[in-house]
Amino acid sequence: MDSQREALQRIITTLANKDDEIQNFIETLNHTLKNVQVNTTKVMIDLEEEFGALQATLDEMKASMVNKIKQEQTYKSQELQNQLTICNNALESSEELLDYANRTLSTNDPEAFTKAAKQIKDSTEMKLIFTRAGVTMAPAFRLSLKPKISDNMTHLMVDFFHEKQMLRSLKFLPVPRAPEIDLADCLVADNCATVVWRMPEEDHKIDHYILEYRKTNYEGPPRVKEERNWDIIDNIKDTEYTLTGLKFESKYMNFRVRACNKAVAGDYSEPITLETRGFNFTFDGTTSHQNLKVDDFTVEWDSSGGKGQESRIKGKENKGSGQISLKKNKMSGTPSPKRTFVSGRPASARTNRDRFTGESYTVLGDALIENGQHYWEVKSQKDCKSYSIGVSYRNLGKFDQLGKTVTSWCIHINNWLQTSFAAKHNNKAKFMDAQVPDKIGVYCDYDGGHVSFYNADTKQLLHTFKTKFTQPVIPAFMVWCGGLNLYTGLQVPSAIKSLQKGDGGLGGSENSLTGLAQ
Repeated sequence: MDSQREALQRIITTLANKDDEIQNFIETLNHTLKNVQVNTTKVMIDLEEEFGALQATLDEMKASMVNKIKQEQTYKSQELQNQLTICNNALESSEELLDYANRTLSTNDPEAFTKAAKQIKDSTEMKLIFTRAGVTMAPAFRLSLKPKISDNMTHLMVDFFHEKQMLRSLKFLPVPRAPEIDLADCLVADNCATVVWRMPEEDHKIDHYILEYRKTNYEGPPRVKEERNWDIIDNIKDTEYTLTGLKFESKYMNFRVRACNKAVAGDYSEPITLETRGFNFTFDGTTSHQNLKVDDFTVEWDSSGGKGQESRIKGKENKGSGQISLKKNKMSGTPSPKRTFVSGRPASARTNRDRFTGESYTVLGDALIENGQHYWEVKSQKDCKSYSIGVSYRNLGKFDQLGKTVTSWCIHINNWLQTSFAAKHNNKAKFMDAQVPDKIGVYCDYDGGHVSFYNADTKQLLHTFKTKFTQPVIPAFMVWCGGLNLYTGLQVPSAIKSLQKGDGGLGGSENSLTGLAQ
């Protein structure tokens, strides 16, 4: 009995579920039916508007052509009327001359006859104007007896045979074919990606294109399931598009494109994958001096030593180009770095934050450089008093300062009392007579043994260290009274590649550095 009851209960549950499914399907059908009616009305209205626009265009063309015919008629009629008037005047003159000649023949006075006959003869042969009672006779002899204007108007006729055939062949817009991306013409450089495509056959009905892209760490054809969604660039009129200002925190990017006419979007092109490898790292808060407040892409001086707090959790989604908006730090009452020393703070308040101490207000990056060429940029915040930017080996001591050891290379900017700008290594410095850029680019060629510093905006070379690295290096930073903003995920700029390729403009080497005052 219980088993039968359970079986019946299962049947009831199944029927109830099926009933819900059918009810939902009926609602879907009703909704679809309503949309069919609405969309049919819309399409018919659009069709009426298209034919109305076509008729308006034909009416406009007809009016223009009719006006042209009337202008031609007016012109020819005026020319013929003028010629007719001239002929009538010439005829009247000729008849009067003929009458005068006849009267001369009947003259009995030999002297008068001879004089009149001579005048008539001279007037005829020399085409002089002989006037008697206001009669002009010469035009009759100069007159061309041929119409200046033809009565032919057939050059204004039209033949719309082919146009009629074309109109009769009008059809509804087809679905556009999928574009073809030209992989050989696509380019990734300077944190920009240019995608070029073409249509498999010419189609004048294409209104615009839609480009979709997403970042990925997987090489080869795009995967169906991916962590990131497709980003969309709509309403592209040309058959190429360049994405600018990208942050390459992934190794690759997928691209696909589709064509759209006025009615519908076509199929996607075969997707492609382009390599977009950039150097990615953040500030490593676990290495920083306790007087530094560290975020992924920002480090700020904090005179209160409030950096005893734990670093923010890494791996959160980066925003924009990697720069995090900051609150302006208060600089008042901050002592000179030569006199600042943090002490007496219990170790428990500085968990994992005693990597640097004393006057070594340093923080390292969280990625090692063991080979290849890499590039990143740093921008100082307003009123930053002193900071250094460079690379070092990992064995930098907790009291060591950048540029004062044999295992660190940097440029140092000091705005405390007077501005100084110097390249530092092994406790030696070369002071540079150049304006400090708003943003500094750092180029590290590990295999070639170069560390170069550039004006990030103009790509002007500031200084280059030449060395031979024997250990992996790590980005290193020092900041006092102010802050730095870090920009990573960047490729080596083309301008810098060109300079380095020719070894052009390499600045002073480490051998040219002069001793630092202790």
